Amino acid sequence: MGEAERGESAPRLRISFWCSNGHETQPSFASDAQVPDTWDCPRCGFPAGQDPENPPDPPRTEPYKTHLAYVRERRSDADGEAILAEALAKLRGEI
Repeated sequence: MGEAERGESAPRLRISFWCSNGHETQPSFASDAQVPDTWDCPRCGFPAGQDPENPPDPPRTEPYKTHLAYVRERRSDADGEAILAEALAKLRGEI
């Protein structure tokens, strides 16, 4: 079905959004729609805002941590030595 057969399209607004990498994107919205504060940049995926001088900060991503990394955060070296000594004693049948 062509556009002429569907009738007139709703009035549209093109709003500019800028990300922290300086990319500009201009999605179009219906004139009566609520425009969001942020929009995902289609080039880099960072959030984009309407103020080109103060774009939103990119999300902070935490690096992947292994189980051992989490254990090391909770235990000191002395705790690790005590747990290891206890486990070795159980294996040797001393406990």
